[in-house]
Amino acid sequence: MERLNRVNLIFLGPPGAGKGTQAERLARRWHLKKISTGDILREAVRNNTPLGQKAREYMERGDLVPDEVMLGLIREVLRELPEGGFILDGFPRTLEQARGLDRLLQELNLQLHAVVLFEVPDEEIVRRLSARRVCPKCGATYNLITDPPKNDERCDRCGEPLVLRDDDHPDTVRHRLEVYHRQTEPLIEYYRRRDLLRTISGVGTPEEVETRLLQALQDGHSH
Repeated sequence: MERLNRVNLIFLGPPGAGKGTQAERLARRWHLKKISTGDILREAVRNNTPLGQKAREYMERGDLVPDEVMLGLIREVLRELPEGGFILDGFPRTLEQARGLDRLLQELNLQLHAVVLFEVPDEEIVRRLSARRVCPKCGATYNLITDPPKNDERCDRCGEPLVLRDDDHPDTVRHRLEVYHRQTEPLIEYYRRRDLLRTISGVGTPEEVETRLLQALQDGHSH
């Protein structure tokens, strides 16, 4: 399927909806820059940049990194953007962040082309995330249902026993979903009013979801 010319996208959806997987696939296919706030936070902290130092202070206290710090980090990444465009994975999460991002894109003279919403029922999310396992040593991620390790809950790469992250316990997942519905759902209306929203089902194999995603972006209409 042909790629659109320079394209700037946001991927919205609950935790565990498969946004990251699809962002990686599409970034490879269309040569886009995948921007995950988790990744850029970790990188800024690791590189000890001024904004990274500021972010670290909040993270060490267990506080959320404030919007202006996050937007500052995103600005740094967008300034160095290659020709192809970007996918913002998991940001913005609130209306305030969406408005801040609008101002930032305007300042950098960048246009947003579409916001893709991955819809997955809450119970499916709970099932998926509570089956997620992470390697504490190398960070590889598995899913006991969809992408199990070859060797009984040990990492394929380094053999370390896999762990269930605290925030993937079913009760915690339900709480994260409540926060998502409360904070992020207003964004759906915000982008729908601007005719940017494309809704697809995130249920199915990664290949099935990818087909829907490409179709929705090609059509420019909701699915």
